[in-house]
Amino acid sequence: QVQLMESGGGLVQPGGSLRLSCVFSGSAFNRYDVGWYRQAPGKQRELVANMASGDNPNYADAVKGRFTISRDNAKKMMYLQMNSLKAEDTGVYYCNAVFWITSLRYDYWGQGTQVTVSS
Repeated sequence: QVQLMESGGGLVQPGGSLRLSCVFSGSAFNRYDVGWYRQAPGKQRELVANMASGDNPNYADAVKGRFTISRDNAKKMMYLQMNSLKAEDTGVYYCNAVFWITSLRYDYWGQGTQVTVSS
């Protein structure tokens, strides 16, 4: 049974930084693609960044150059370093792990952590 749990959210001023962490419970973490999504009030959930194991990361245009996704397979952890935060980065951030069996996709989600960027 795969479980994900985020931590590290909070209130930060514009221009500040936060680091989100997500712990993976289960086996074969290195075989999962990982990612971070966010959902602002009244909006749909959107991809922030993702990466397959061993591949280069992919970022939404809105966060390129400011956010960095990383993973530590030995610790079964994924991270999102967020710098130069803006008010529009406010939302609930979810970590995601994807397991592929041929073309079948199995998604697992954390419960979300609130990030609020405000002065």
